[in-house]
Amino acid sequence: MTPEALRHSARSAAAPPAGLAAPLEALWWEAHGDWDRAHGAAQAGEDAGSAWVHAYLHRVEGDLANADYWYRRAGRQRPAASLEAEWAAIAAALLPEDAAGGDPSRSDGTA
Repeated sequence: MTPEALRHSARSAAAPPAGLAAPLEALWWEAHGDWDRAHGAAQAGEDAGSAWVHAYLHRVEGDLANADYWYRRAGRQRPAASLEAEWAAIAAALLPEDAAGGDPSRSDGTA
């Protein structure tokens, strides 16, 4: 699946595709327009990908102090890019592992 396909799914389907990892499900719900469900999915994970999505969601919300905390937990800095560009970057970074059957919750690249 590509980031574009994930976003299209979020805009046209009632539920996320089966088998998405928690951070990708969170991105799906955010693109679907349900910030609360997105936040819940991001909070469910304790990995770097979930922290990155969690940071992004607080950036969407406008809570930059909280976002910065989660960016630090993810080992990242708040980007200057648009929210749309960041969403696409997160999806692109997480989808290859997910599509290959790996576990994106593992930050060491192993399944």
